[in-house]
Amino acid sequence: MAEGTVQSIEIDAEPAACFAVASDVAAYPEWATGVRSTEVLETDADGKPLRAAFVIDGMVKEISYTLTYTYDEPSSISWTADPGPDLKAMEGSYTFKELGEGRTEIVYALRAEPAFTIPGFLRRQVEKQIVGTALRGLRERVAAVSEA
Repeated sequence: MAEGTVQSIEIDAEPAACFAVASDVAAYPEWATGVRSTEVLETDADGKPLRAAFVIDGMVKEISYTLTYTYDEPSSISWTADPGPDLKAMEGSYTFKELGEGRTEIVYALRAEPAFTIPGFLRRQVEKQIVGTALRGLRERVAAVSEA
């Protein structure tokens, strides 16, 4: 698999609040830039998605894929993509580290290998933009949910 992108951000919220927003896959189109639609295909006993289908604006083209999730509540969420016409492989994770005083560091790691030709430098730039935008969107969504 290709090398990946890792970025982090600090949020004024507890890890459990961050985990709750990140695991609410059905709500991603409301706040995650570029996510056009999601469909939860299977859930665990607690209602967390185990498999979900996505359609995203991949900047170069619209990309469809299905993710399988694993959880270590409230400290991490990991996923892998089924190989398909748009992605050969993808894996990622959110890790939520308590910093104290109601703050959390979120680390987002993503490695993707598209099934279509894209120069390596462009793939890395797109990956970095996806990760950075997702972290900022997650921070904004956690703040909005906490205020509600």
